[in-house]
Amino acid sequence: MSSKKKVLQVIPNLGYGGAETGCYDLAHFLPEQGWKSFIITSGGELIKFVRKDKVKIIRLPVHSKNPIIIFFNTFIISIIVFFYNIDVVHVRSRAPAWSCFLSCLITRRKFVTTFHGTYNFTNTLKKFYNSIMLKSELIIAGSNFIFNHISENYSSYLNPKKKLMVIFRGINLDYYNKKNISENKKAKLISEWKLDSNKVTILLPGRITKWKGQEMFIEAINILLEDFNKTNFEAIILGSDQGRNVYSKKLFGLVERYQLNRRIKFFKHCKDMPTAYAISDIIVSSSIEPEAFGRVSVEAQAMEKPIVASEIGGSKETIVNGKTGFLFKAGEPRELAKVLNNVMEIDKEALYSIGNEGRKNVSKKFDVEKMCQSTFTEYKKLLKI
Repeated sequence: MSSKKKVLQVIPNLGYGGAETGCYDLAHFLPEQGWKSFIITSGGELIKFVRKDKVKIIRLPVHSKNPIIIFFNTFIISIIVFFYNIDVVHVRSRAPAWSCFLSCLITRRKFVTTFHGTYNFTNTLKKFYNSIMLKSELIIAGSNFIFNHISENYSSYLNPKKKLMVIFRGINLDYYNKKNISENKKAKLISEWKLDSNKVTILLPGRITKWKGQEMFIEAINILLEDFNKTNFEAIILGSDQGRNVYSKKLFGLVERYQLNRRIKFFKHCKDMPTAYAISDIIVSSSIEPEAFGRVSVEAQAMEKPIVASEIGGSKETIVNGKTGFLFKAGEPRELAKVLNNVMEIDKEALYSIGNEGRKNVSKKFDVEKMCQSTFTEYKKLLKI
């Protein structure tokens, strides 16, 4: 009986973010358990990697917040649920959550949500809009930080009959494994980025947006040069501005003002993140607002690289400070520069130990198999099988 069960995941865009890769991984895990897997999305770069023989992709404008489109999606999703006889609808974002909630009311199917972010709110109406993520029978928080955020800010929307639980996001430990990165791959990317192998490479990955802290990172690099007299390094800011041209120009202007043009390089994309980590010596996550999970911190540890991250949000849960990485006071460039300076002075044996402990930490807590198996178990509980 269980082999016939069908799960529909709904996500605005199937890109390379944490929510998207989690959706992708779970979608391919389910067929291995004998279940059928479906994804509704508006598009995204990950679609071309989806195994079409295992996962059915359906395109709908579920990225839209337009109320008319949301109601249109409700109607179409209801037809899809009926046509394919879907058992569980699992949604990972607010706009499509409204469509899926209404659809599940109509079709009487099980409704699951994953709360992937803090979803900022400035008024009651916005908070109500966010609260749709709490209307499901199973509410999954991606970290203890998100669990506490929900409990503290949405208590009036929580129903004691609905299950709220933490399932940590996971990453593919075979993909993020330094042993699987060839020397040719590393040499090619080093050449593309024109890196000096005799210098320490500091990598800041993440989309270009203010809350990710690129501005503060640039200031920290300037302090590292001027106050700590460190010169044998180069920094990479890796990420797309996704149309945030004003902020990008501000970052370029800051680099010019500090005369760091030869010290800091910008790259918009990298399709092979494990190799990017492999050719870097220190990874930074400089967010000035809490990360829901902190995927960069986990990926860096899996690649056995020292991670330096803001002491807020999910990174506090994923990093064992001083053992698998290093935390610094969020939004403080001087503190970041100080930690970077300290890490650059650590001997190779100690760095090896940090990398080894980081890999063990991720293997124990944040393996994608654990995430998928935990979610699968909860699906079965919902369906009483």
